[in-house]
Amino acid sequence: MGGESTTRTAPRGGVKQGPAGSRTGQRLSGLAVALGMVLFLGGFAWGAVVYRPYTVPTSSMAPTIGVGDRVLAERIDGSDVRRGDVVVFKDTAWANAPMVKRVVAVGGDTVSCCQEGKLTVNGKEIDEPYLPAGTPAEIMDFQTVNVPEGRLFLLGDERDNSVDSTAHLTDAARGTVSSGAVDARVDAVVWPMNGMLERPTGFRALGGLSSPGPLTPVLALVIAGAVLILGGAAYGPVAKRAAASRAGRTAEPADGR
Repeated sequence: MGGESTTRTAPRGGVKQGPAGSRTGQRLSGLAVALGMVLFLGGFAWGAVVYRPYTVPTSSMAPTIGVGDRVLAERIDGSDVRRGDVVVFKDTAWANAPMVKRVVAVGGDTVSCCQEGKLTVNGKEIDEPYLPAGTPAEIMDFQTVNVPEGRLFLLGDERDNSVDSTAHLTDAARGTVSSGAVDARVDAVVWPMNGMLERPTGFRALGGLSSPGPLTPVLALVIAGAVLILGGAAYGPVAKRAAASRAGRTAEPADGR
């Protein structure tokens, strides 16, 4: 007696396969990608509106900000500047390019240096931990400057190598800069990734310090969006591989008798 063949043949034209995974899974993955795009693009748009990138060309703010470092600066109005802020400003009496310095006194303050190597603002000695270790607040003393209303007194953190207010004390404005010249306040050093700038507590006794900008929630939106996009996009390939693995385990082997 002849044997019967049990070999199965696939239909001509092959088996048509739809999208892998359940219909609910496909819908959820599409929703995740769509929501991720909204968060990702929204975070970038928010950041572009609020922040401006700058490259610092000199070492006058070292060690806080090094030469060539890239920073993100929050766009602010000059009236929002607080003591201790690191700001980006442009004053044609100083240079024809944006400059980055630290605000140590605002309108109505008196500032002088140095007593016991420290800067004095409104009669209070200011602790400045951001200065290079072991260096005085200034290499040369200067007499008391009364900062007019609406103006700022600014210094670089590398005091012996910074062209700042002390270099313009003989000017008509006694080294002060209009608060309206400020374009932005530096929030973070992004390259190298040194992170958010600390608010200097040495100025706290003279008034409120500024608050950090929304960089953290902006980054959270971008990261969350990227995770949702990648997770949603990965659902199809993962479901397809899982289905293929299940099919391989349950398939009947072809044999002949």
